[in-house]
Amino acid sequence: MKKYILPFLLLSILCSCKPKEAMTNASSMASKKELTKADKILQKAFNAHGGKKYDKAHYEFVFRKKKYTFQNDGPNYKYTVSYERDGKTNFNQLDNNGLIRKVDGKQVEISEKEYASHYGALNSVIYFATLPHKLYDPAVMTSYQGATTIKGKKYEVIEITFKKEGGGQDHDDEYYYWINKATNQIDYLAYNYLVNNGGVRFRTAYNQRTVDGILFQDYVNYKADVGTPLADLPGLFEKDGLKKLSVIETESVVNLK
Repeated sequence: MKKYILPFLLLSILCSCKPKEAMTNASSMASKKELTKADKILQKAFNAHGGKKYDKAHYEFVFRKKKYTFQNDGPNYKYTVSYERDGKTNFNQLDNNGLIRKVDGKQVEISEKEYASHYGALNSVIYFATLPHKLYDPAVMTSYQGATTIKGKKYEVIEITFKKEGGGQDHDDEYYYWINKATNQIDYLAYNYLVNNGGVRFRTAYNQRTVDGILFQDYVNYKADVGTPLADLPGLFEKDGLKKLSVIETESVVNLK
């Protein structure tokens, strides 16, 4: 079955969601005097998916035959990816100091475009694998979109948009998260993007499993017509009105601590 590869046009906005900022803002939300309804729902989802365990998490997993790791230590972080290509061992590391790339154990110089591509690719995989951990970024704006029912289960709906400042090249993109009222877990998510003539995607979670306190899940990825409101996607999904594109599988998850 085809595996999903994140398009580069989506990666640019994910690069703006800096891991250091995301981690510090998780605690800052908890310290707010007045939380909005969206904040409270998102905080419950954060706790249901792992909560404070993310602060010291160190895990390894496989995605598209590449081995990834993420290690958090409060505001400090280190993400890596390693894979074989054309008989050579490739290794990228992203941390508070930026990105370095090695081929066969030797650090190599890369262009600004290559830097952005490798940075975005690595950061985005960790971003989705650890949702909703990084939805506390300063550029993120949340709003409550009401309640709904999907396949007989009740959900709270949260919209995520981005500030122009710090929101990345694609700050006009929009995300929806459907959070299960019974479990506080994200069972569905959707987003639209405007560049390259735009696109609309809808993901359904499956294979939800907790590994030493942190929830990991895989997704089926669907496509809708450009311009389809995100709020309409669950109804189209229930009527088989979406085109299945791919699956997104996070495999062989191991706690390295």
